[in-house]
Amino acid sequence: MASLPRPRTQPVRLADIVARLGLLGDGVDVPVTGITLDSRGILPGDVYAALPGRSAHGASFAAAAVAAGAVAVITDVDGSVACAGLGVPVLVVEDPRRLLGRVASRVYGDPAERLHSYGITGTNGKTTVASMVTSGLRAAGRVSGLIGTVGVRIGDTDYAGTRTTPESTDLHAILAAMVDEGVSSVVMEVSSIAIAEHRVDGLVFDIAAFTNLTQDHLDYHRTMADYFEAKASLFSADRTRLGIIGIDDEWGRALADRCPVPFETWSLSSPVADWTVQRSATGWLVTEPGGLRTPIEMPLPGAFNVANALCAFAVLRRAGVDPLVASEGIAAAAVPGRMQVVGSVGGVTGIVDYAHSPDAIERVLLAARDLSIGRVIAVLGAGGGRDRGKRPLMGSVAAGLADVIVITDDNPRSEEPGEIRAAIMAGIDSTDGRRRAEVHDEGDRGRAISVAVGMAEPGDLVVVLGKGHEQGQEVAGVVTPFDDASVLVSALRRREQA
Repeated sequence: MASLPRPRTQPVRLADIVARLGLLGDGVDVPVTGITLDSRGILPGDVYAALPGRSAHGASFAAAAVAAGAVAVITDVDGSVACAGLGVPVLVVEDPRRLLGRVASRVYGDPAERLHSYGITGTNGKTTVASMVTSGLRAAGRVSGLIGTVGVRIGDTDYAGTRTTPESTDLHAILAAMVDEGVSSVVMEVSSIAIAEHRVDGLVFDIAAFTNLTQDHLDYHRTMADYFEAKASLFSADRTRLGIIGIDDEWGRALADRCPVPFETWSLSSPVADWTVQRSATGWLVTEPGGLRTPIEMPLPGAFNVANALCAFAVLRRAGVDPLVASEGIAAAAVPGRMQVVGSVGGVTGIVDYAHSPDAIERVLLAARDLSIGRVIAVLGAGGGRDRGKRPLMGSVAAGLADVIVITDDNPRSEEPGEIRAAIMAGIDSTDGRRRAEVHDEGDRGRAISVAVGMAEPGDLVVVLGKGHEQGQEVAGVVTPFDDASVLVSALRRREQA
């Protein structure tokens, strides 16, 4: 994939930034052409935002940023000492992260004001819903952009991304690049961490959609209540104009009970929701407010993907897309690493999915059971340096739904891989009489996939969970190339040749 382009923006004066921050200027005014948190990405004319990080303060790199061409620095009180004597203006604010969205928007010409924007949040389904909405917009002839877990798309060009929702400085640069390329609509996945860290500040979505909320990210948010509050804060007047809220879980219903902006609800099960879906003789029918019914075709298997399609359809209709065009776009959506069937050899089918939370694993394995005429063989791991409390829950869920589990590593990062696998195993062991699964432990992920395929019989389905579209495996701080889909395809081919 290509590197993200810098937008073609007109310089703004540093005095404008000083005014937007509500500061008093120091008498020095220079033209500014960009802003970034990454000292390694500085271009001449940029402002460097020196923020505190997990292991070091960004002010430690301010001198290097200035040497690379930074014309000013924004930092906090702690960073101001290290930034003294740099020879460029240093703007000191109490909490610069809270202000960067507005500043970045100004630097890049307020690009969000020239785009129709749609934000998708929730624990599971963000990537699939965002891809379906983007596909629907494209079917309607709208030049669209996508920002999310699988990267950034500007028109027809894909770019690599580093996180689900970029930092606010990068986000507004991407939006400005989209404007440069004639994009009219942008669809974004909006993570809870991004909301809490003000990465989407300076952007008011035309529509924000809520999929669901289940346990994840509690290493960051600590409690489900905190996690919910982060998600709920997207549905406020300074962040969105209209909400589309799924009410099939308690958190969605709680959000609908308190949502301060205009909103509509969707549900697979509640007859009181504004948007509903029912089986028909030929597939599925969506009923929208006012009673209009439209057939939709599901591009991906599983009840959870019916929910994703319903959510996406509601967003597209409220975005003004014709119902049949919206349906056509959803049917054409391709989502890497989400219930992705990579091949079938000798009656053994391989699927890759990004599921890495207890609820997502349950949804995928339930769908796998519906698809398989034989056994479901799951390859399962858990990431290091993340929510540790979900690991035994992941094992417990898998033990009740899979016939065979191969426990393996999944980005152990700085943790001891065996300890992560042991936590999953503890959850499996806790299931007592509910356990149906035969369990194998193979830390090497490539060998684990080969083991799963090797023990499969005709009619069995092998599901590799956790990494989905990801292209690397991180162990002890080192990332090596690894693609679940490619490894699974290779294992299936070896089986065919054996």
